[in-house]
Amino acid sequence: MKHFSKSRIASHMPGQKPDDLVPKTLKKIGRKFIVMSGKGGVGKTSVSVNLAIALANMGYTVGLMDVDIHGPDVPRMLGLDGMLTVDLDKKIVPIRYVDNLKVVSMESLMPNKDDAIIWRGPIKQTVIKQFVGEVSWGVLDFLVIDSPPGTGDEPLTVAKLIPDALAIIVTTPQEVALAVIRKSISFCRTVNMGIWGIIENMSGFICPHCGKNIDIFGTGGGEKTAKFHGIRFLGRIPFDPDMVNCGDQGVSFQHLHAQSPITGAFIRIAERMIPKN
Repeated sequence: MKHFSKSRIASHMPGQKPDDLVPKTLKKIGRKFIVMSGKGGVGKTSVSVNLAIALANMGYTVGLMDVDIHGPDVPRMLGLDGMLTVDLDKKIVPIRYVDNLKVVSMESLMPNKDDAIIWRGPIKQTVIKQFVGEVSWGVLDFLVIDSPPGTGDEPLTVAKLIPDALAIIVTTPQEVALAVIRKSISFCRTVNMGIWGIIENMSGFICPHCGKNIDIFGTGGGEKTAKFHGIRFLGRIPFDPDMVNCGDQGVSFQHLHAQSPITGAFIRIAERMIPKN
């Protein structure tokens, strides 16, 4: 197989444009979720990665698509070092984390991971179309999309490209984050994207010495915001330094800390993502 590089972004499959390929790909994918945040630093990528892992651990086939073009972190959090390749049909081959979890990210196109991506909107839109239509995803039960913070080109492209994608909005409890989350809610309603729910991340910290719960960033703000706007509240994810360490080292927190309240929280949220018969 040949490597797929960022220099090939503008080249499409012969006779077909990404717009033509996208509907064919989406027909093979069950539920689609885009994980959004109003601002950076709320743990959006960590939530995306861990929800994908939780679903995969349940036996579902999952695709994890990182559309944070300028700051892709998904491969590092999963410990994936390989480059994307192209198969004989000129389709991009996603990198496998485990047998039933496939990943595509801009970082996997960059030999030098520290290079800056300096692209305007149209090129970013092309990349996202290719990540959907020109990737050999196969049949998926779930597609989890990690988007950059804010309401710019990337989530807008996903909203247009995948009209049945549902938004999972991530916030932390403090007011500065909650003020921006309201803009994410407004964005979704403006572009007619369904909001599946709100997650309150970094909600409380259990002291390992005394066992007391400490509300470092406050607590309950995400749930209050969800209730005020008539949106499903999906749950709270506690803060744990081990989550940060696992992300930095590229290892699964859920594997190393299977009994953690954080692992339990992700499992409960993932179970709610499964369609009811």
